[in-house]
Amino acid sequence: MSVLTLRLAGPLQSWGASARFTRRTTESAPTKSGVIGMLAAAAGIERGDDTELARLGALRYGVRIDQPGSRVRDFQTAHHPVTGKSMPLSERFYLADAVFVAALEGDRALLTELHAALRAPVYAPYLGRRSCPPALPIELGLHDGTTPLRQVLQDEPWQAAPWYRRQRRRDATVSLAVLREADEHEDHADVLRDQPLSFAADHRRHALRSIIGDTVEVPNPAAVPTRSAPRHDPFDALEEESARCS
Repeated sequence: MSVLTLRLAGPLQSWGASARFTRRTTESAPTKSGVIGMLAAAAGIERGDDTELARLGALRYGVRIDQPGSRVRDFQTAHHPVTGKSMPLSERFYLADAVFVAALEGDRALLTELHAALRAPVYAPYLGRRSCPPALPIELGLHDGTTPLRQVLQDEPWQAAPWYRRQRRRDATVSLAVLREADEHEDHADVLRDQPLSFAADHRRHALRSIIGDTVEVPNPAAVPTRSAPRHDPFDALEEESARCS
């Protein structure tokens, strides 16, 4: 087993697990279906190719929230391309200034192929929606060996922006939230319908998957060592004076 780590950073991101009519929401962290879709696009897998998609969907997924960002709402208007009539007003939600580290665990050959695809993508990657391009290179590295996904997420350096790290400069380490797929023996998990089964334009399908919320501690490279106050005892001078007079 190997683990591929990704850095997802950009001015805007949007990771929706459900869409109701004109309201398009976002989760607080990248969904598995969104990240798998980005990798499938980079590898040139077509939307209706469910066989190739199943290989990617079998990868185990986890994500670390390095910089949660803030949620923003956008109103959009449009006109019908044929009739010219106004379409219903829609609202869409985004995460601004967020940074995440996503990890996928599975077959080494497949992850090596995806790692190479991110460096020379067939279709340009985006962070949930086409209007959300990444601000930095996505791929962080491919970790070979027996290190499990959670340990890789703990070992990966903190990817938050420098200005965000400085806000925590008094902390030598920071605690970061992790959302990962549950192991077979973990039965207290939440569920989210973001396990991709098909990206076909006329029949998208997703299944439920189990998610465990966790935290990891990582070093803060912007931490400033705290200085301890010098010892001061007002009675020291009295003791010295008494010693001289005795």
